[in-house]
Amino acid sequence: MSTDKKLQKEALHMLKQTSRTFYIPITLLEPTLKKTVSSAYLCMRAIDEIEDHVLLSSTTKQHLLRETANLLKRPFDNEAYLHLVEPYKQLLPEVTLKMGNWISTCPSGIVQKVQDSTSIMANGMADWVKKNWHIQSKEDLNDYTYYVAGLVGVMLSDIWEWRDGTKTDRELAIAYGRGLQTVNILRNIQEDKERGVSFIPEEWSIHDTFEYAEKNLALGNEYMKDINSKSVLLFCKIPLALANKTLKALKSGKEKMTRAEVEMIVEEIKTS
Repeated sequence: MSTDKKLQKEALHMLKQTSRTFYIPITLLEPTLKKTVSSAYLCMRAIDEIEDHVLLSSTTKQHLLRETANLLKRPFDNEAYLHLVEPYKQLLPEVTLKMGNWISTCPSGIVQKVQDSTSIMANGMADWVKKNWHIQSKEDLNDYTYYVAGLVGVMLSDIWEWRDGTKTDRELAIAYGRGLQTVNILRNIQEDKERGVSFIPEEWSIHDTFEYAEKNLALGNEYMKDINSKSVLLFCKIPLALANKTLKALKSGKEKMTRAEVEMIVEEIKTS
């Protein structure tokens, strides 16, 4: 097996281990997009694991995120990255330690765009780590969800345009990511509370947060109207449908959907 094939296989295996929402949609993409989106997802997941790490100090997280952001601004120097993470390699997960592998599987025509979005995300995450995720207002929530999820929408739009010239509305792409992230926030309220964090603005009720999620998911629906590729449309539809169903489950007091419900929704979309 060639090194490239080996790395792609490793990336898909890592994707299956780390993503409940995106693994299935990514496997439905055509080969070049599958390889590109896998790489992009894993790069962003790598820095997300730093931001969320329970054992790293705030100072260490900021240092790792900002230094990684700098490395991503130019052709990636994996030796420098490995040197950066070396003191923390017993703590950091494999997806983070192997960022260089994920970057190396990304096609050369789009890799710098993927790195740029991940770099902006890493700096934004570092800013929010510094603030201890103290979200006071809607503006704060907009800012936080832009960095951790809206940028995913922007990056995906860059990838669609690079692949076949598809042009999508960037604001709607950001809303698509925001909507998905807000559903995660609503799903993890208790868990976040236990670690002393709340991503809900101080003056907001749960009802306000549900409204914010619904509004952004509706804009995410608009986002898809510019997409003609069947596999890209499937890719976008599945996480959106799962988010809408999760929201419905949360509203009725359920914590999350069952695996069977998830599989049923995916099958419905694939055959519709």
